[in-house]
Amino acid sequence: MQVAATQATRGAVSIALAVTLGHFINDGYGAMLTPLGPALRGQYGVSIASVTLLASVFSLTSSVLQPLLGVIGERFDRRLMAAAGPALTGIGLTFMGYAPAFGLLMLLVALAGFGSGFFHPAGAAYTARYSPVQQRGLWASIFSAGGTAGMALGPVFAGVGLHALPIFAPIGLLVAGISYVITPSDRPQGTRPTLPEYLGIFRGPLVRLWAMAVLRSLASMGYNAMLPFIMLQRGFGHVETASTLAVFAVASAVGGIVGGRISDRIGRVPVLRSAIMVTIPLFALLIYSSPSQWWFYPLTFLVGALVNASIPVGVVMAQEYAPKHVAVASSIMMGFSWGFAGLLVFLVGLLADHTSPVTAALLSLTLMVPSAFLAASLPEPEKQKFE
Repeated sequence: MQVAATQATRGAVSIALAVTLGHFINDGYGAMLTPLGPALRGQYGVSIASVTLLASVFSLTSSVLQPLLGVIGERFDRRLMAAAGPALTGIGLTFMGYAPAFGLLMLLVALAGFGSGFFHPAGAAYTARYSPVQQRGLWASIFSAGGTAGMALGPVFAGVGLHALPIFAPIGLLVAGISYVITPSDRPQGTRPTLPEYLGIFRGPLVRLWAMAVLRSLASMGYNAMLPFIMLQRGFGHVETASTLAVFAVASAVGGIVGGRISDRIGRVPVLRSAIMVTIPLFALLIYSSPSQWWFYPLTFLVGALVNASIPVGVVMAQEYAPKHVAVASSIMMGFSWGFAGLLVFLVGLLADHTSPVTAALLSLTLMVPSAFLAASLPEPEKQKFE
């Protein structure tokens, strides 16, 4: 009996590691797009606006449409969805330098986005289904950290140049193969859910949870978007901006793991509420600080950890609010909330044009106040075994 339990645990760990590896390489590919903007502009002879349109296309297919892709994923074998992610994202983005026309480049980027959109709900669902009930927050945060770490890999890939990128395509195919071999077949059983049933998922506390995530994400994105301009105004350049974002990214991974584990012990809502409320004054102090002050980078780490401590916790809460549809619930929190916030972040830029980058960052930070109130209004979800 004990041997069987040990083997089951090892199998669950292998599945979680496989999809976390997939998350790492999938998000690594996705993070190549922005650094390659100038190279893409030069090769295809398009405007800056056209290059940024590529990012919008990728965001649309990978994030905004993710709930729809989660629904599709629940109607087919989830193992295919998890494997398709790194394969499609890798093929679409590593061959960006070889599209014969800009229109076909947009199709390649859209294909990559669909791969990412299929992967995230499937990977999160595998993690949720095979994680121990009392450690669900920890496992979800490790899966999330895989993606965060992968985002640091993207600029490294991009550094080889646009036409050398195909050398990285086999990595995605290899990871896709590993995922397909290790993850078990997960086909839908019984009667397929109807459209009204799917629409019914997005109601009650899940709507408030999603709104909380959008406001929190928009505040964080607003700061990241304004950071280069704030640095420039204060006499700093690319090195300081890149260092700040790197510290913030590392802290995000650490904060997510710590937040997820604490939520397993004391509950999801207390972690969600506390992380957001404590972040607000520290984030304001960070906006007024600069790299010339000794506390800047430690404060950046602390704020990054606190902001992201609530992200995997929110994903797990969504899964526990909708235990029969963990893939769709995950996609609402992992893709739809970030994608929706991403569509609104241009408003922060407009505000900066009419005021200043510091003012825009501070005003976007105020969105965390209603976010904290929404977090406090949420009921603690029931921990249960996912089918």
